[in-house]
Amino acid sequence: MHDEINNTKQPTLNSFLAKKTLFYSEINMNFMKIAWEIVRLYTRPKYVIHLVGTNGKGSTGRILATYLYKKGFKTLHYSSPHILKFNERIWIDGEDVSDEELNKNHQILQSILTDSLLMKLTYFEYTTLLSFLISHDVDYLVLEAGLGGEFDATNVIKNDLTIVTTIDYDHQEFLGHTIEEIATTKIVSADTAIILAKQVHDEVYDIAYKIAQQKQLQCFTLNDFKYSKQTYDIFPQTFLNQNLLSVLAVLEHLKIDINFDYFKDIQIKGRCQKIAPNITIDVGHNPLGASAIAKEFENKKVILIYNSLKDKNYKQVLTILKPIIKHLYVIHIDDLRALDIQDLETTLKELEISYSEFNSILPLHNQEILVFGSFKVVEEFLKIYEK
Repeated sequence: MHDEINNTKQPTLNSFLAKKTLFYSEINMNFMKIAWEIVRLYTRPKYVIHLVGTNGKGSTGRILATYLYKKGFKTLHYSSPHILKFNERIWIDGEDVSDEELNKNHQILQSILTDSLLMKLTYFEYTTLLSFLISHDVDYLVLEAGLGGEFDATNVIKNDLTIVTTIDYDHQEFLGHTIEEIATTKIVSADTAIILAKQVHDEVYDIAYKIAQQKQLQCFTLNDFKYSKQTYDIFPQTFLNQNLLSVLAVLEHLKIDINFDYFKDIQIKGRCQKIAPNITIDVGHNPLGASAIAKEFENKKVILIYNSLKDKNYKQVLTILKPIIKHLYVIHIDDLRALDIQDLETTLKELEISYSEFNSILPLHNQEILVFGSFKVVEEFLKIYEK
């Protein structure tokens, strides 16, 4: 089907995306919907699993996608953002998508969409369409919402199953200022069936049941399935074992046999990941993520390498992490949304957390190091660490 496109010389994917803004002040789905009506003619994933929620989407999606692939299903996992290379966003059959596959499908998009649409689509909208195109013949498309659910670019494609990971406060400027508002805009994106992960706010369950009833959808919790009612210690991280329960519920819902050996060697990049015996990186950036990481390092003291984007609740994050912090190093992040260093220093002084500027990893080689704060923090650290 894709071979029918007559490709002409177009800008490379990297040069095209370089001109796209990563951030926006308002959400307008019109152009994405118009573009999808064109792209849908060129792609037919057989089953779409949509992940919405605040925390745990990336790791839950990758554990599920890896298991499905190991069971012999052609599987694509779309997530965002990436840490070092764009290819990380589209994982297909066990590995990040190749440059060749990316550029081939980029050329198809350039050919079938009008210049006007190509100009108006945001970075995330365009890359979401790219992932849809690459998923044209997969058995399972595991799709992570970037922001919210109802108004997210990933929601233009009809989903067969929605996984609702833990919902908490985040992106209030787009999603609302109450848990009810945030949960509603996420869960209302469901089209067929809902599986709810364990929630920290009880009203999320009520909202999900209400939406399911209004839209005549199936709605399940972890207690509705045999395997997800139990506890496991397959992963060294507590929160990954928690996310595993949602995966087990999905597999049982899909009537796919469960072999626990298939989970044992799954690595989740940037999620409480040890890259050296004394260095852990984690892309968490909100209070829920901070609580999970604080639990992993309970009764320990770490050197924290940290920074934040200005729209994050960094004061609450640092308050949660304070019991495990021995000393904090502020790492520079090259981002327009980066928190003003003076604001961060004011908060660190208020919380009585000792800090200094991060320059080099060399003096820290004998200490327990945690890199936490966002994808950008981990990215900047890895650039220095891997030199």
